Amino acid sequence: MAELRVRIGALELKNPILSASGTFGYGLEFSGMMDIRKIGAFCTKGLSLKPRAGNQMPRICETPGGMINSIGLENVGIDAFETEKMPAIRKTGATVIANFFGDTEADYIEAARRLAAMDGVHALEMNVSCPNVDKGGIEFGGDPAFLEKLTAAVKKAAAGKTLIVKLSPNVADIRPFASAVENGGGDAISAINTLKGMSIDVKTRRPKIKRVFGGLSGPAIKPVALKMVYECVKTVKIPVIGIGGIASLDDVLEFLIAGASAVQVGTMNFVEPSICQRLAEELNVYCDREGIARVSALVGTLRTG
Repeated sequence: MAELRVRIGALELKNPILSASGTFGYGLEFSGMMDIRKIGAFCTKGLSLKPRAGNQMPRICETPGGMINSIGLENVGIDAFETEKMPAIRKTGATVIANFFGDTEADYIEAARRLAAMDGVHALEMNVSCPNVDKGGIEFGGDPAFLEKLTAAVKKAAAGKTLIVKLSPNVADIRPFASAVENGGGDAISAINTLKGMSIDVKTRRPKIKRVFGGLSGPAIKPVALKMVYECVKTVKIPVIGIGGIASLDDVLEFLIAGASAVQVGTMNFVEPSICQRLAEELNVYCDREGIARVSALVGTLRTG
C-alpha cells in the first residue's frame, strides 16, 4: 500500500483528498453515501458568529463546464453548529476543517477562537473573499497588508490549531496575497475560491441568478486554478491546497505535480456525492501501480525544462 498521508501544518491527513467548503454541507449530508472517514478531511459550510439566511433564489445555475452560485454564505451559525451539528459529526470519526468568515476583523477573531476550542474541529479554514464592512466593502483578501495583519490576529486566536487561508482568484496577481498569509503566520493556503461570473436567460433577458453575479466553479476554471496554485507554490514555503474543477484522478495528479500538497473537490460533489472517496482509492491504486511509495513524492514534480 502506498503511503498517502500528508501534513498540513500540525494536521496530519490520511490522504490528500478533501471536500471543499460549500459543497459538502456539514458532512452529515454525505455520510450515508460514502465513508467520510476515508477522505483526508471535509471542510464545513462557511460558518459565521450569527446564523445567515443567504440570498434570494434563484441562486445557482449551470453553465458550460461548471456552475454559478450566489448562495450568500447561508449557515446555521457557530452556536447551532456546536450544539446541533458537532455531536453527530464527532460520531462519524471524520477529520473536520471548519471554514469560517466574518463581516469585521473582530468577527473573524472571535469565530476562530470559538471554533478552535470546539471538540471535534481539527483545523480552521479562513474565507477572506468577504466584504469588510469597516473598510467600505473591500474584500478582506483584497489588500495584502491587511490580509497579513488579519492572518496574524486570527492565528493567535486559533490557539495552536492549523490555520488555512482560502484565497480569492479575483485579483491581478495572487502571489502578494500568498506571501501575506505566510508572513502573517498562516499554516497553509487553499486556492482558489470561485471566479466572478454571470449567466443570462436569453428568452427572458434576465440574469439566471437573482443577484446577477455569482461565483463560477467547476471544470471550466481548472486551468486558472492550476496556474494560480503553481504561482503560490513558487512564492511561499507553506503548503498549498489546490481547488478548482477537479473531476478525475488526472485532475488530482495535475495539482499535485504543480506543487499542491493536497486538493479539495467542490462542484463534482453535486454530480457524484462519493467522488472524494473514489478519488482517494484511485490515487492509492495509481501510486501502487506506478511504484510510488509516498504520494508526497509526486508533489512539485512539474518538468518545465
